[in-house]
Formats: sequence, structure tokens, C-alpha cells
Amino acid sequence: MQKNVRRHFMSYCVNKEYLCMCRRSDPQEEEKVAPILQVQNLQHIYSAGTPFEHIALQDVSFSVERGEFIGVIGHTGSGKSTLMQHLNGLLKPTSGSILLDGEDIWSDKKLTRQSRFRVGLVFQYPEYQLFEETVYKDIAFGPKNMGLSKEEIDRRVREAAGFVGITDEQLEVSPFDLSGGQKRRVAIAGVIAMEPEVLILDEPTAGLDPVGREGILANIESYRKAKNATIMMVSHSMSDVARLAQRLLVMSDAHLAMDGTPQEVFARAQELLDMGLDIPEITRVFLKLQQLGLPVEQVYTIEQATQQLCRLRGEVSNA
Repeated sequence: MQKNVRRHFMSYCVNKEYLCMCRRSDPQEEEKVAPILQVQNLQHIYSAGTPFEHIALQDVSFSVERGEFIGVIGHTGSGKSTLMQHLNGLLKPTSGSILLDGEDIWSDKKLTRQSRFRVGLVFQYPEYQLFEETVYKDIAFGPKNMGLSKEEIDRRVREAAGFVGITDEQLEVSPFDLSGGQKRRVAIAGVIAMEPEVLILDEPTAGLDPVGREGILANIESYRKAKNATIMMVSHSMSDVARLAQRLLVMSDAHLAMDGTPQEVFARAQELLDMGLDIPEITRVFLKLQQLGLPVEQVYTIEQATQQLCRLRGEVSNA
């Protein structure tokens, strides 16, 4: 009798413990992952206190998650480039702060320096900054400045070259013997070789033909997926950001005017047009169709447009 009672009691305790374990949350699930970047009330004034004083950024705040692909759009002079140069410490805020993994990058000189490796910045037309004798040496420039071993530098150079489609043979030639598109790839590889957690690109496809543009964009997405890196891309191509970005930041007159998904932002097409910005061509076409009375919804990619037209065609066929 006592043995049976003891057996039932032990079974009850084990089952109860099992149920409790099932109800417990995974600590990793409970832990909220902090944003990789946080911009807090950022203000930047050029030539402050002089007759040439100009407010480039005013009270800009947002956060950036790991692995996000963010498109940054805005008219010329809206503050896009100034904002990007704050994110890795090239410019110091007049007021406000930039947090990298929760730490103010300007709170310590070491953090400021580290931020320039952890947040990589590719300027517009970066091929104009190539200067080494060979492609290999140019890509290796950043990793060397990080104080890495020769073996680690070699690994990074070859991996970065692979991401952008540069062959081992091309690593040994002068960068000035390459085509314009190949030079652009080399310049981007030089930043990728530092393995930044955040990769910022200012108009990375400017001046390239359609084939070159698609190649560069594919390289960028390949790096993001392989490293779970965050991408922030400044672009005037609404079609590119609509297709690639998970989120859009819209700058206008030194302010962050919009922050949302492409669907949320391009649903405010008229506001974008009023700001002097363009919208994807396919969005413009469908706005015209709506004005003509056709029962179509707003779209911002070719894929969405195809679905809408197939649906409309089906409704007409069934009528």
C-alpha cells in the first residue's frame, strides 16, 4: 500500500515538474534583443553661430534592428547623407546621440573608433577612392587598419571579393584596369572586408547600367543574408527600395517625415509627390488607373501589379 502511494506521489511530482517546465518561457525568448543602432533626438547644425548657419538635421529619432534592410529616401538637401555620416562617427551631433548596441559612440574614443569598423559606410561613387597597386591591396586596406593577422586579412579579402563577384585573377590586377562597374564592386568589397554589422550605402548603383545595378544590389543582399547584417541604402530609385527594403525612412527638410514599410509609405503617394519625391513607376500607373475608375488597389512592385491585373482580368472574364 505504502509503495503504491509513494509511486503515485512520485509520478505526480514528475508530471507536475514537467508541466511547470512546459509553461516556463525560454529565457532567450523572453530577452528582448536590443536594436543594433538607435538615433535619439539627433540635431546637426553646420557653421553654427555664423551667418552661414544651416540646420541639416532636426530632432531625428529612430532605431534599427539587426538584419533589417532599410531604404533611405529624400530630396537633395533633405539631410540623408548628413544622417548617414553620423551613424559611424564621421560627424559629431550638435545635440542628441547615436547608440551602437546601447552605447553612445561618442562617450569614449575607443567606442568612436570601433563604430567606424562596425558600421561600414560606402560613399557615392566610391571607386574614386581606389588608390592601391592591386585590387587585393585595396580590399585589404580596411582589415589592415584593424590590426588583424595576415591570415585573417587574406580570408576577409577573398571572402569579400567573392561576395561582389571579383575573381582570384582580378585580385592581382590594378583596380584602374577594371571597368567602372568592377571598380564599384572593389570599393564595396573594401568595406565588406571589415565585416561591418551595419552596412550603409549612399547611392550604390548611381551611374551604372541596368545589368550592373542588378549585380550590385544582388551582392548587397547576399552579404546581408550571409552575415545577418543590417543594410541602410540611400537611393533615388523608388523601384529599387520598394522591391528590396523591408522599411523606409523618408527625410524631408532636415526632419524624419515618414518611417514605415514600403506599403505604408507608398500608400501616402501624394504626400511624397508634394515633398518633391518620386514614387515607383508602377505606383504612378495604378494611381492613374484608379483615377480612371478601375477597381484596383495601390501597388509598388511589378509582382503586386501582376496579381492585381490577373484578378481584374478574372473578374471581367466571369462577368
